[in-house]
Amino acid sequence: MNWKGILNGKKRKEIKKDLKVQEKQNIEVRDQLAMERTELANERTLLAYSRTAMALVLAGLSFIKFFEDPVYKGLGAMFIPIGIAIGIVGYRRYCKKQERIQHHTSTYVPTSPVHAKVAAQEKADPTADTNSPNSIV
Repeated sequence: MNWKGILNGKKRKEIKKDLKVQEKQNIEVRDQLAMERTELANERTLLAYSRTAMALVLAGLSFIKFFEDPVYKGLGAMFIPIGIAIGIVGYRRYCKKQERIQHHTSTYVPTSPVHAKVAAQEKADPTADTNSPNSIV
């Protein structure tokens, strides 16, 4: 395509229209990736809580098993319930965040025309196959 064709008013409007459609589709992809990143971050947080809880419980068991000093045994006896509590708190927090993420995902409304058509068809007939080539026509 040469520069004269781009500078033509009709062509310019056509290109702008195509770019707007592409931009909306890019926004949809970014939104979807952001939702996936949020879910993965929530899972990483759960893993961090469980790792910390497991380390505290194992440290407590090690202190009780390998040291004879009552200070270490007392410290070990403190670490075990603290580790269990941290594990429970982390799991509860994960479940609450996961519910919120699912709620936001289910209430998300696509903005691009193609995604809006697919969403409208899914809402109208949830059993329809949206992967078939004729489903969004």
